[in-house]
Amino acid sequence: MRNKRKDMSEERLMSIAIEEAYSGMKNGHGGPFGAVIVMSGEVLAAAHNTVLKDNDPTRHAEISAISAAARKRRTYDLSGCVIYSTTEPCPMCFSAIHWARIERMIYGTDIEDVGKLGFNELVIPAAGMKQAGNSSVDIRGGFMRHECEQLLKFWESLPEKRVY
Repeated sequence: MRNKRKDMSEERLMSIAIEEAYSGMKNGHGGPFGAVIVMSGEVLAAAHNTVLKDNDPTRHAEISAISAAARKRRTYDLSGCVIYSTTEPCPMCFSAIHWARIERMIYGTDIEDVGKLGFNELVIPAAGMKQAGNSSVDIRGGFMRHECEQLLKFWESLPEKRVY
């Protein structure tokens, strides 16, 4: 992985997710979404949304990061991991986070924020999914919200942006 330092701050880890999202948008891969998975301070995986690039509606940043981290660890069980996501994970991504046994989820903007941009979101908050499914995932929202809102504004400024 690109960075194996074990002393990275939460701000630096979210910044990696934000950088991933910008990279994906600049390359036309998808929306303003990035994710990073960390275990014991080591970045296991970083990914951005590739829905448009891959013509695959499941290629959300969180799903791609989970897949890469599981391959790296050679197990589906990502217990002890934390995922940083630029936007609150959708129900599909939250389910994958739960099934991967990721312990903590930290995100920036809310799912309602991207719904307002026209993305085809099921506006079901992660906290509601957690409660309904009796999930043990610890959720922290609104982390570096301003910086994550800037991603949404950047995406809005793109002349060839596409909602999906």
